[in-house]
Amino acid sequence: MKAPAGGAGGTSVSRKVAALVLALGGGIALGGIALQRHEPINALWIITAAVCIYLLGYRFYAAWIATRVLLVDPSRATPAERLNNGRDFLPTHRAIVFGHHFAAIAGPGPLVGPTLAAQFGYLPGTLWILIGAVLGGCVQDMTILFLSTRRDGRSLGQMARDELGPFGGFAALIGTLLILVVLSAVLGLVIVNAMKHSPWATSTVAATIPVAILVGLYLRLWRPGRVLEGSIIGVSLVLLAVVAGGWIDHQPQLRNAFDYGALAIAAAIVIYAWVAAILPVWLLLAPRDYLSTFLKLGTVALLAVAIVLTHPQLKMPALTQFIDGSGPLFGGTLFPFVFITIACGAISGFHALVASGTTPKLISNEADVRLVGYGSMALESFVAIMAMIAATLLDPGVYFAINSGAGVVGATPEMATHTISGWGFPVSVQQMQSLAQAMGEHTLFARTGGAPSLAVGMASIFGSSFGRGLAALWYHFAIMFEVVFILTTLDAGTRVGRFMLQDLLGQLWAPLGRTSWYPSVLFASTLLVAAWGYFLYVGVIDPNGGVNILWPLFGIANQMLAAIALSVATGILIKSGRARYALVTLAPLAWLALVTTSAAWQKIVSADVHVGFLAAAADLAAKLAAGSLSPERAAVAPQLIFNQRLDAALTALFTAILWFVILDMARVCVRRLRGLPLRSSSEAPYRQSQLPGPALAGQ
Repeated sequence: MKAPAGGAGGTSVSRKVAALVLALGGGIALGGIALQRHEPINALWIITAAVCIYLLGYRFYAAWIATRVLLVDPSRATPAERLNNGRDFLPTHRAIVFGHHFAAIAGPGPLVGPTLAAQFGYLPGTLWILIGAVLGGCVQDMTILFLSTRRDGRSLGQMARDELGPFGGFAALIGTLLILVVLSAVLGLVIVNAMKHSPWATSTVAATIPVAILVGLYLRLWRPGRVLEGSIIGVSLVLLAVVAGGWIDHQPQLRNAFDYGALAIAAAIVIYAWVAAILPVWLLLAPRDYLSTFLKLGTVALLAVAIVLTHPQLKMPALTQFIDGSGPLFGGTLFPFVFITIACGAISGFHALVASGTTPKLISNEADVRLVGYGSMALESFVAIMAMIAATLLDPGVYFAINSGAGVVGATPEMATHTISGWGFPVSVQQMQSLAQAMGEHTLFARTGGAPSLAVGMASIFGSSFGRGLAALWYHFAIMFEVVFILTTLDAGTRVGRFMLQDLLGQLWAPLGRTSWYPSVLFASTLLVAAWGYFLYVGVIDPNGGVNILWPLFGIANQMLAAIALSVATGILIKSGRARYALVTLAPLAWLALVTTSAAWQKIVSADVHVGFLAAAADLAAKLAAGSLSPERAAVAPQLIFNQRLDAALTALFTAILWFVILDMARVCVRRLRGLPLRSSSEAPYRQSQLPGPALAGQ
């Protein structure tokens, strides 16, 4: 009997040694990132710090939360098993659930946010991504996923209404729905800016839709449960689509068939999202997300390998002069705007919608919430680290030339390069022309939104490791990677928004609240895509690229939604008698409340036209009245003025909703601690699972 004991002891010691090595490695690397200033830093420092911190967080912090805070029970039947209807509720293989959840949450935030935040330098964004994810974002995702799974897959707004009360719940439901509209518009805008007048990218992305449907039919009807076969077929066809896109790009007639402007791309995105929201989840949404996960994970892994092989040095300084708020990509000082610009890479409220939307309806065992919730977010944060590295490897002048709108740096290449060089980041027209030619594009000036510059950075990394002569292929592969990344979030978000809107409409007429009743499905989906389609349209016609208007609102709304989710989680923990563990969600909630309220205040009242919505609207209105705008800008100015004022009103509304929910949560917590009566818990009764074993459903 001594041998097993000794073996167990040896295993325990080895785990402690491994944990110590990770802690030391992560601490040394993080110290190197924070302290190195006067010479270029190697990207390997960042990779090492990130891997060590994520592994430590998942192995220890996530395990402690699952066992001590949430009390995960693997024997308990999940709503996917109990409410299985073959459409929205469906026990699904854990690999597919992980793939769906990761694909759904990993949208523009981990790609675009770090890329835009690089205007402050590499240091602030990198530190926020690492610390914010492990202590905030991963915790939120896992906690909300668990709480929703215990409550029949209820949405965030429904849980707020059931657990906090009708007033706080109604505010949370309205707030999350309005915020989702803004988030979806920004997702669409990033896709538009990446794909407009790029036949290679457009044809490749279009091909991924029938591929996903084919895999869905294959796994559902033709070869049920053959996940490996379906994966091989789907991934092979997606990679073939990238190569075929290059061939199409060199065929004049075919090229014209896929060469669309911004408005046409925007219309196609709206139609796609509407279709994805109404089709059965197994036909398009789940297989598309699952396939995109292979693409995403494979690309991120390949990027990490390339960085290790080439160990490049970052060219962007640790801090730039734009921390004072004068940045060309977006206005605002380092605090609080770096924390709302980088959303999904650190903590994102959108994730709470997915974690209380589609994923809890698919998860087959509670034990998987750690992998799917905490693990997916940690992986997404690593994607954000890759994006930060790829953006800061570019020459700063090239970075600003790609990401700065024509309204900021000038409409001609000569004006743009003169302005950017005047900032201390030299760049030439010839340099940009050569770069565009190498990437297979006509121009890279004013390709705002972050996605094109990230693709250039990724192409340069891949080219250094796997062949510089393939730069154009790598660039368009990266564009396809980014667009697919974001589309999966857009279609999942639209479906989640449909669930929330149906719940709200059900208060007016009960049949509209039935999520699987097709008239309700069609009506709610149409209303939702029309709402975010309007904001997408305004972003598309904005001469500054739309990012200046929509991204700050996106960041504020997204982080406010995360604060609402953490408020609901904190309230439920305290109601259920686990007040001593409430700091797990209360600490990130306090930070987000501070950050988002500060940012919202500045966006509303700031007199700086680059920061304040109302100031920008007044400035544009004055120029329109004075006749100093060009005919093109004057034509769209009334719409932009209206939207700036609308953004200010929405920001004020989001702030009011956030604090209403926080105060309502505080009221519930005080009543619980004083022993006063409260609404009963909406947690579903325990029922023994009848599935063959953890994570075996769907095999």
